[in-house]
Amino acid sequence: MQTNDHKIRDYSAALEAEYGMHGTPERAEFDEEAYAFYTGQILLETRKKARLTQAELAKRIGVDKSYISRVEKGITVPSVATFYRIVNALGRSVELTPSL
Repeated sequence: MQTNDHKIRDYSAALEAEYGMHGTPERAEFDEEAYAFYTGQILLETRKKARLTQAELAKRIGVDKSYISRVEKGITVPSVATFYRIVNALGRSVELTPSL
């Protein structure tokens, strides 16, 4: 999927062409990988703003530095409990709000 030619695109159509319609196994797999990557990037940015190294964060929650690296890259999806431990160790909280 080429995206650097500065033309306006309908990305919903592009995603459907590449990964299938919502509800298909291929699209579900893509969505899960995208959510994992996005979550990892949020945690990476938050960790950096907190001025913590991966090793420091790992020590705070009792895991290896490599685990934090894999989470930040979207390779590993933490359990809900581990996600909350990470968030709390970063001095943050999670708030659920209604979708628009």
